[in-house]
Amino acid sequence: MSMDVSIKRRLMLGFLTNWVGKLSSTVIQFVQIPVFLHFWSVPLYGEWMIVNSIPAYLSFSNVGFGSVAGNEMTMLVAREDRAAALRVFQSCWWLIAIICTATIVLLSGTLYYLPASRLLKLTTLGEADTKWIIFYLGVSVLLGQLEQLLQSAYRAIGRYPYGTFLKNMFSLFAFGCMIAAVTLGAGARTTALVFASVNVAITIFFCILVRRDIPWIEYGWQHASFAEIRKLARPAFAYMGFPLGNALSLQGSLLAVGYALGPTDVVIFSTARTVSRVALQMVQMVNNTFEPEMSIAFGAGNYELTRTLLRRACQLALLVALILVIVMLSFGPWFLVHWTGGHVPPSRPLLSILLAVVVLYALWSTSGTLMTSTNQHQRLATYYILGTSVACVLCYVLARAYGLYGAAASLLISEIVMNLYVVPACLRIAHDTLPAFLTSMLHYPSSLRPASLLARIRRSKPGFES
Repeated sequence: MSMDVSIKRRLMLGFLTNWVGKLSSTVIQFVQIPVFLHFWSVPLYGEWMIVNSIPAYLSFSNVGFGSVAGNEMTMLVAREDRAAALRVFQSCWWLIAIICTATIVLLSGTLYYLPASRLLKLTTLGEADTKWIIFYLGVSVLLGQLEQLLQSAYRAIGRYPYGTFLKNMFSLFAFGCMIAAVTLGAGARTTALVFASVNVAITIFFCILVRRDIPWIEYGWQHASFAEIRKLARPAFAYMGFPLGNALSLQGSLLAVGYALGPTDVVIFSTARTVSRVALQMVQMVNNTFEPEMSIAFGAGNYELTRTLLRRACQLALLVALILVIVMLSFGPWFLVHWTGGHVPPSRPLLSILLAVVVLYALWSTSGTLMTSTNQHQRLATYYILGTSVACVLCYVLARAYGLYGAAASLLISEIVMNLYVVPACLRIAHDTLPAFLTSMLHYPSSLRPASLLARIRRSKPGFES
């Protein structure tokens, strides 16, 4: 089954908005450092970064209910069961609101009694300023949980590119207000207050937009149900396995290399993997783009479209990965030399193994998107944690025996094992077979064939009349 024009349009817009999101986060990272360092002293900015890292842990407070609710609402709306979708929305809204409120109360009590500045060994920021900054930034992080649910409401009606675009623009606006406060001479505490105030206003405005654009969404508790929360609890808690697995993969392997080979090899391994992960970020953009459409197709019981989406997503992810692998193999060593100022010796064999990891990751992670988008990811999360845990142990053992090549090979083994479980499991969900799936990887739409592309170019020439 081929995808209709509306699906292709949504996928294209979804990919563009995801790209804008990545671009905006990159802009934030590159802009904030020179601006802060220009208007603040280095010690003050350093302590701001330390304090700023603490509220980030509060993002785990709602577990994965926002993401799971988005998947469930999308599938229910695809089945034209808006009453059930509203029940999910209100149930998760109040659950997240209660958890966030309780977290704020707990955070306030903890900050009141603990000497935060002394525990963090801060000298530039005073005790009161440190506590208020943590509080303000903590409120901003917690509001993001409600915004995620609001964004999911747009996803449920097939307007996920618009919802993602709004979220990206809101993030840039909040960042811009924070930067404006810094340039106007605000201190750390005032800057945090401005950022929190803007985020409160954004959340309220987001609520108004959702209510205006989606008439069946209602704020209240008359449709909320504890049974709905209990049903979503298992997939929500399972979502926590992915950040935990990522931490094991990223930080655990670095610790293993450090114990086995020492800090110098950690630097070499880390920088080479950072270069290889550029391709991984692009693969994740493909996954994020296709995930809402998979929820819609599966929720509507359209298995033919579900198969098509799964095949096209994997095909695109592999193509992106392979193109970037070729680019990285060609220019990666040169980039490493110039990026590190010659302090990290480039190793093409090491980079090649790490880039092979990206290709294998592209296949299972994109296939696994079908599991996460339909809330069938519990076993996937378990396998991911087990796989990354075993990879850490293998990383230490193989690094001791074969150096950095052995450490990289351990990641390769982990990705192979994940593919052996994930791909067959996803094919069962899509009612697909392995031979047909593999064959589809070598097939591409006739509209992309050279003759069709050439004909399209000719038709687009000025003065051409069809």
